[in-house]
Amino acid sequence: MPATPLEVENLSSGYGPTRVLEGVSFAVPAGARLAVLGRNGMGKTTLLATLAGQTRRYDGRIRMGGTDVTALPSAARAMHGLGFVPQARCVFPTLTVEENLFVGLKGRPKSALQEAYDMFPRLFERRRNLGSQLSGGEQQMLSTARSILGRPSILLLDEPLEGLAPVICEELMKAFAELAKTGDMTIVLVEQRIQSALDFADRVIVLERGRIAWSGTPEALTGDHDAVERLLGVGGLH
Repeated sequence: MPATPLEVENLSSGYGPTRVLEGVSFAVPAGARLAVLGRNGMGKTTLLATLAGQTRRYDGRIRMGGTDVTALPSAARAMHGLGFVPQARCVFPTLTVEENLFVGLKGRPKSALQEAYDMFPRLFERRRNLGSQLSGGEQQMLSTARSILGRPSILLLDEPLEGLAPVICEELMKAFAELAKTGDMTIVLVEQRIQSALDFADRVIVLERGRIAWSGTPEALTGDHDAVERLLGVGGLH
């Protein structure tokens, strides 16, 4: 399934009676890479969860490749090509690495597992290990690979580097960059490691209190020292 554009129009959502996002609109062209930045608690994870159909939507529209998926449940959005790698990683602890990967094949032949092993050779080494026996970094690789095996046209990544050692972060970001180079996936990345996100993305939005407070290119954000300090709480980026 080739990459498809993502369009979000006037999106408001939250949990129960609590609104978290308010009037969020943006578009990501097919094959582009969007970084979603902001301080903790500003709505980044809620945005991805809403795109994946896991929150209460109050208003707005979500389109994938021109198809309105706003009213579709999570499973149907996945069938339309949406892949979601949540912050919680969500590997099956009592299944082996290989069995976890089988879940992501979505009817593709077993030989397709090699795609996951090529991307993350460490998973091949651990293929007989249970999910519960993996390190945090290995679990993140497994969660990511399982989603990618389904060949989503849009991939949502929620803080994939959280709590991981720098060498693992580097390995993951290299894999994401290789995915992006193919042009086969539109990627939306939420990440607290600001520089890693900016190095990866070709466009950026910054959320503040559930609204888009800034949007533009990574280069423009790097040069906007006031926005960086005010919205992200860091003094500067290189």
